Amino acid sequence: MTDSDNSETDDLQPSKSERKRQMLALQEMGERLVSLSRSDLNRIDIADERLIEAVEIARGITARGGLKRQLQFIGKLMRSTDTAPIERGLAMLDQQDAVSTANFHRVETARDRLRDEGDAALGDILAIWPAAEASLLRQWIRQHPKEIERGNGKAHARKLFRYLSELDAAASISD
Repeated sequence: MTDSDNSETDDLQPSKSERKRQMLALQEMGERLVSLSRSDLNRIDIADERLIEAVEIARGITARGGLKRQLQFIGKLMRSTDTAPIERGLAMLDQQDAVSTANFHRVETARDRLRDEGDAALGDILAIWPAAEASLLRQWIRQHPKEIERGNGKAHARKLFRYLSELDAAASISD
């Protein structure tokens, strides 16, 4: 074998540093699997039963060193597993979290606008959620200063937030 043949095979194999980065990435993906709730974990397509079992074991380990070793083992198992379905599942969960966060912020902004601007914001709120009861929102706007005086401002704001969240959920279901 000549030097040129040897350099060609070196180019085909990743460097030791690259292999280590890949192993750490798999281990981090395993850490994410361990940190998921049981319902979210069940939504991810994991074909390897040993990997599922290792993740479940890791969820019960409280010793820091033991958990680290278990995460390394999960990373090792993931090297022999097709990780594409796991990556798709994690991406799907990330997207759902982003949508949920955006919905939360939209409702929160609407509630704050009603609290700060009063009737001036009512038209925009009704444009976003046509099913909203205008009379109920006007009543909330009128009662808000009185509730603040009584010390119930936060509870009153939570009540409006719940109402707007229900409207938002109903609107997203009908879309």
